[in-house]
Amino acid sequence: MRNMEFKEQMHEYSVWRAKLVQAIEMYHQWRSRYGMNDPHSADTILNILNGLQSDKITLAFVAEFSRGKTELINALFFAETGVRLLPSSPGRTTMSPTELFHDEKGGNYIRLLNIESRLEDISLAEFKKNPDRWTQIDLDCDSPTQMQEAFKELVATKQVARDVADKLGLWNEREAAEQGIINPEKVEIPCWRHALISFPHPLLKEGLSILDTPGLNALGTEPELTLSMLPSAQAIIFVLAADTGVTKSDLEMWHNHVCHNRGGSKQGLAVVMNKIDAMWDDLADENGYDDSIRSQIKASATTLKVKESVIFPVSAKQALLAKVKDDGPLLEKSRLAALENYLANDILKQRKNILLGTINRDIGFLVNESSNLTGASLASAVAQLDEFRKIDLQNEDMTGKLMAETRDRQNLYMANVENFQASRRVFAVQAQLLIDSFAKEKVDSIIKATKKDMEKSLTTYGMKQNIRKLFDDLRDLLQDSVDITNETRRLVKAIHKKFKDEYGFKEIEPQLFSIKQYQIELEQIFDEGEAFRSSAKTTMSEQSIVINKLYSTLIAKARNILRQAHADATTWSNGVLTPLMHQIKDHKKQIEGRLQMLRKINESKDSIIENIANLEAELEPLKRQREELAIIINAMQLDVNSQAHISG
Repeated sequence: MRNMEFKEQMHEYSVWRAKLVQAIEMYHQWRSRYGMNDPHSADTILNILNGLQSDKITLAFVAEFSRGKTELINALFFAETGVRLLPSSPGRTTMSPTELFHDEKGGNYIRLLNIESRLEDISLAEFKKNPDRWTQIDLDCDSPTQMQEAFKELVATKQVARDVADKLGLWNEREAAEQGIINPEKVEIPCWRHALISFPHPLLKEGLSILDTPGLNALGTEPELTLSMLPSAQAIIFVLAADTGVTKSDLEMWHNHVCHNRGGSKQGLAVVMNKIDAMWDDLADENGYDDSIRSQIKASATTLKVKESVIFPVSAKQALLAKVKDDGPLLEKSRLAALENYLANDILKQRKNILLGTINRDIGFLVNESSNLTGASLASAVAQLDEFRKIDLQNEDMTGKLMAETRDRQNLYMANVENFQASRRVFAVQAQLLIDSFAKEKVDSIIKATKKDMEKSLTTYGMKQNIRKLFDDLRDLLQDSVDITNETRRLVKAIHKKFKDEYGFKEIEPQLFSIKQYQIELEQIFDEGEAFRSSAKTTMSEQSIVINKLYSTLIAKARNILRQAHADATTWSNGVLTPLMHQIKDHKKQIEGRLQMLRKINESKDSIIENIANLEAELEPLKRQREELAIIINAMQLDVNSQAHISG
């Protein structure tokens, strides 16, 4: 059986995601239908739905100049336009990092950010929120030639005075000298700093997004690319040229910008050895060609320290031609299929598992709670029915005694609610301390102070000291939160234990808040910053623009982590006692139902059989509620430790 093409797999993935969204929406409705909705769980579910609906699979292509990277993107995704959509003819290389995606609301366009924007202290992420800052070219998707023409703008360059290029971080004296350029008046630089392209290609419509990054220079001078955009891609495809193997600049790029991004893990990393057609030798036979490709794979795997299985020999040029001309044998010769299979089978599967893991983490707790509650309600109704079947309900003393017992339980319940409210008030005070420990004002004042010191300090060393101080201060801030968190966790556990011991509530393991994750992420950012700083030393020697950009990127990332901690602490403290509240509500419903039943039996002299039949009928909606939940859990593909079905 042939492996499915990336295109078909992407379509399947998109259908799977739509079904998942539908199942989560059904769960949301189920909670509303059975009165289990509360603001916290509704928010949690809506956040997950928003995340799923805007989910993108991002593939980042990274390579030095003239490795045929853009041609590879054309061959993999855009061959059916019948033209070379992205400019990739010799000598015309994409100069600015380019993102391709489908923007349903915004339409079809190329947006270009001018290179001078580098001088502003605004991140790319912020620029993206403001379309007015970009030069827009509308695309006519019915005309591949118009699109092709418009895309030529991506490789536009201009001549500027050397000091301007220097200021922009685009002049490197050492590199220029190596090329024999000494003391020029004018320097050629790219016109654009970043490009965003939106058009309705079927793959892009289904959530694929492509990041095409130009060579080492762009990565060395745009810290945000290396530290923010590449790490968020699902896969990084690193392109080499088969005829040259791993060059010095390839290796520098691999170590400093690619490997580091994956935190040392090689997951989601593929190496494409492009231009294998250049290795063809008319004097050697097919076997000689295969042998030379194999030995080049072996050498590259050793140099890059990766398995040979993630190196894909390809001829993007042959693949594009073969797809445009519908030439099967040539497509086979290009060896593109193996790379397509890897993207389809490994990367998409990996993304699917990550999404399921996130949903399990964020909704699993709610679903478990729903499952436990419905199970407990059904079990209690079944137990009550059994009890009523066994006792002599025609005996008035007996029903009187049962009513007195139930009223006692009701009184205990009222005390129980008061206790819960008191515990909740104590918890609210403690939780507020936790939330305040990550307050934006606290973080901002630390950052502001550091920025002020940085402006005063012009040396790289001084700046490095400042950034270290910033991270030390943020670490201390998190450390204070750890102590408050521990106190808050103790309180939550104590409240749960009290209700279990005193009122016989089912033990629900409370979700506990942890700060560990944020601490790890903060350390990681600091390490990344250090690695980037030392790797880009030559680029940055005294280019304060790159250093400033680096620190702005690090600060933005650190701020995001603490913003997330603040949001997570708020969400957690709003929801952690909700399961207890639901149990209390359910408990109340059971007591009231029991009293009502006993009253009916007392007042009506109908046959006991009829009363028992009524009780049996009341089991039906409970069973239905439970069955509906089981179907929904199944549709969500969640790993829920729900109890076995209780049949009455």
